[in-house]
Amino acid sequence: MPVQPHKPAATYKTKKGEAYMNSRQLDHFRKILNEIKAGLGEDIDRTVHTMQDEATIFADPNDRATQESDMGLELRNRDRERKLIKKINEMLAKIDAGDYGYCDNCGIEIGLNRLEARPTATLCIDCKTLDEIREKQIAK
Repeated sequence: MPVQPHKPAATYKTKKGEAYMNSRQLDHFRKILNEIKAGLGEDIDRTVHTMQDEATIFADPNDRATQESDMGLELRNRDRERKLIKKINEMLAKIDAGDYGYCDNCGIEIGLNRLEARPTATLCIDCKTLDEIREKQIAK
């Protein structure tokens, strides 16, 4: 099962004159990150139990190969989720340090809309775009 994108309960509504990354905004993103982290933890626990329950030795080599392939896919998905949990923990530490919501590259505001869509974003849209262009040039 692939990592599901988060669906926040409610998008953040800014108030007129509200400062960027004030305590209300930080609490909002802390809640979103903790919800995603809790959901991923549940998925990981469910996978462990499922794999333990389904650990059957099949006599047929095709059935055994299918089971091993399915388990391999599940483990890769869980590894991706483990990395996402690590990233979420880094974002929670940034919230605590007062650094959340600012581009790691240029230091400008990432923006609430971008963070709503991707709460683990570390680059503003301009720096991310440049980063992707560089990746494409190197890949050629």
